Amino acid sequence: MALVMNSENERLQHQRRFSGDLIGITAIVAIGAIGYFVFPDNLALLTRMITIALLVLSLDLVTGYCGVATLGHAALFGSGAYAAGILSAHYGINDPLLMMLAGIAAGAIAGLLSGAIILRAHGLPQLVLSIALIHLFHEFANKASSWTGGSDGLSGIAPDPIFGLFEFDLYGQTAFFFGMTLLLVVFVLLRFLVRSPFGMLCRGIRQDPLRIRAMGGSPMAALIRMYVISGAVAGVGGALNAISTQVVGLDSLSFTQSAEALVMLVLGGTGSLFGALSGTVIFMLFEDYVSAANPFHWLTMVGALLIAVVLFAPKGLFGTAAAFVRRRKEARA
Repeated sequence: MALVMNSENERLQHQRRFSGDLIGITAIVAIGAIGYFVFPDNLALLTRMITIALLVLSLDLVTGYCGVATLGHAALFGSGAYAAGILSAHYGINDPLLMMLAGIAAGAIAGLLSGAIILRAHGLPQLVLSIALIHLFHEFANKASSWTGGSDGLSGIAPDPIFGLFEFDLYGQTAFFFGMTLLLVVFVLLRFLVRSPFGMLCRGIRQDPLRIRAMGGSPMAALIRMYVISGAVAGVGGALNAISTQVVGLDSLSFTQSAEALVMLVLGGTGSLFGALSGTVIFMLFEDYVSAANPFHWLTMVGALLIAVVLFAPKGLFGTAAAFVRRRKEARA
């Protein structure tokens, strides 16, 4: 009898997860479609939003799910962007899929390097190491001007049409649909990842690494693996940014980029892929709107929004809303 009940509970849980995933994917597609029709003349902003969303998703893997404090995650994003750009500008390899693979590989390597250094410390020293790394990456890209263009940026990136059919046009339609496809694929893969035994292990490391070590697990090895995966995801965002804008600047390796990504994650809610996406969309749309409405004092409005969220919705906007809905369902049950 108990086995029957357990199997039934597992079946119900799988159904809930499947329905939740289906709703989430449908919501992403619906938001993308709404954005396409509402902002037909500003698809560059939407594509930029997708690239940053991939960066924030990668940051959520190490910060939200593993508890690693970092302010240098843009190093992974910028590595992917420069790898894709260098492949096109210096070697003439303009296939968008090959450029994307180069970005993924560079992001993963940068993640391995960053993780091996950052994970040797904890707490505030971890933050200091991450800040030092982003400045080192930034300075290296600035000095290697023969490859990266230095402060002038890397230009001459000319991606070919996707599959020889879909050319990157001035209106940004191809870049937008290419980005939406990448975002959906990455999101589905990450949903499987965070629910896998490896994802559960990383959550356990965040809560109690000593217990994981006592059970025979290796927190360091697991966290480095997650850092490599996170770097690959950030590399997708960086490569997409290089392909869509056809230029890579030092701002892709800036401390400001890392700090804003962390702000977006906190705004939406850590430890939730939907929270990472919602925080990115809300922050970038709010920033775009208030900067256009009040070019002189828009930072004040952004700061007021962040203070309000941290004080009154400490789990983030999505996290707080999800907790409220969960309590309502439990009360009805």
